[in-house]
Amino acid sequence: MDFGFSDEDEAFRAEARAWLGAHAGVGEDRRAWERTLGAAGWIGIGWGEGGYGNRTATLIQQVVWAEEYARAGVPARSGHIGEKLLAPTLIAYGSEEQKGRFLPAIARGEELWCQGYSEPGAGSDLAGVRTKAERAADGSYRVTGQKIWTSLAHEADWCFVLARTEAGSRRHHGLSLLLVPMDQPGRIEVRPIRQMTGTSEFNEVFFDGAHARAEHVVGGEGNGWRVAMGLLGFERGVSTLAQQIGFEKELGDVVRAAVDSGAADDPVVRDRLVRQWAELRVMRWNALRTLGGLEGGAEPGAPSVAKLLWGRWHRRLGELAMEVRGAGAAVGPREWSVEEPYALDPFQHLFLFSRADTIYGGSDEVQRTIIAERVLGLPKEPRG
Repeated sequence: MDFGFSDEDEAFRAEARAWLGAHAGVGEDRRAWERTLGAAGWIGIGWGEGGYGNRTATLIQQVVWAEEYARAGVPARSGHIGEKLLAPTLIAYGSEEQKGRFLPAIARGEELWCQGYSEPGAGSDLAGVRTKAERAADGSYRVTGQKIWTSLAHEADWCFVLARTEAGSRRHHGLSLLLVPMDQPGRIEVRPIRQMTGTSEFNEVFFDGAHARAEHVVGGEGNGWRVAMGLLGFERGVSTLAQQIGFEKELGDVVRAAVDSGAADDPVVRDRLVRQWAELRVMRWNALRTLGGLEGGAEPGAPSVAKLLWGRWHRRLGELAMEVRGAGAAVGPREWSVEEPYALDPFQHLFLFSRADTIYGGSDEVQRTIIAERVLGLPKEPRG
């Protein structure tokens, strides 16, 4: 694939930049912002010609939109899980009824989703899930179990849940992906998890006989592992390039801080800054190369390579941000108060939040195992 920007792409960029510039700083809450994006046709631009998204954009134009969005200073997305993960999965594996029911609502920004994968004791080892979905007399399912690290569950209307629909099944067998409505008082409880940063984007979710309709099993009962693995393949890609725009801004802030504090006079610090810059360029070209290969099917192991690259890079950047600040990095931005007992400046937030980058989304250890077994063909890791 010849990755370049045509005149049409640049016109698309100008349109996206103008719209985002007109809406920067509008002050809408996250749910209202999703509806604004949907009304303007900016959700689902990569879904193709199926009629479920608001407009159709080429792969390069999707990159353009993602990069301009990252630069624009507009609100963070809360609908990206439905748009970027569930929607492509439904397009690939879902029934026509499922597509017709869920995709238009996602495209309008009206329904928000969360991902019910990880569990206590089965985080990166997704095949170890124990949440059960048992058939009721009316043919529907009753979901019982616990999910953890569920991003934005406290805002979501629906959750796609990986659960065991075959009693006694183990590992990859007997799993199904179910679409479960979150508004079930007494049957679903969401408990926010307070993180080191003081925020709570992640949650525990408890299912106690939660209802899921029989027609809301994606890909058919017992095919959950295949669907779940397909979904994880959508988790990387265009969004990786947009993520790198944010990384570039953070690196620029660290470089300026190093110059202002005099830390850049240290040749060791300068070497680390240059290394961070060079590795970020490598990540960009690797992402572009991977996107180019999507026309012929994703490369085996490419998502795992990308995760290993950016997870450790970002964590090292957080450490470097603290180093260039020196002793001042240990001091909060404001005096302690009852109203604001846990204030962090951007560098402190970067350092603390990035500690988790090598864990969430599949730990580094699991990513290396995937590469070893599925790409290099090495013997499988012994299991107890």
